[in-house]
Amino acid sequence: MNEIIIDEQNIKNKIYTIRGVQVMLDRDLAKLYQVETRVLKQAVKRNMERFPKDFMFELTDEEIDYTIKHFKKAVERLRTISSSYAKQQPTKGGEAKEDEH
Repeated sequence: MNEIIIDEQNIKNKIYTIRGVQVMLDRDLAKLYQVETRVLKQAVKRNMERFPKDFMFELTDEEIDYTIKHFKKAVERLRTISSSYAKQQPTKGGEAKEDEH
């Protein structure tokens, strides 16, 4: 088995608050343990007695839709910001100049 190197900041960035509970998504947890998501889920289901009852839950369709909608909005904002920076060019004086193309 490969050695697992844990980057604390990377893990913190993968913790979300859903339903007032701090959680990690199955894909992020699987990546941390260097296994496929389906393998992680199978292992948990086969060994449910080893985990607390509230160890995992599935998102409702509404929660999935909400998450996707907000993710798309964030991506659109990032594209807008990136686009505006890409249009600016430095001048000899050091100030940004709007690209005229």
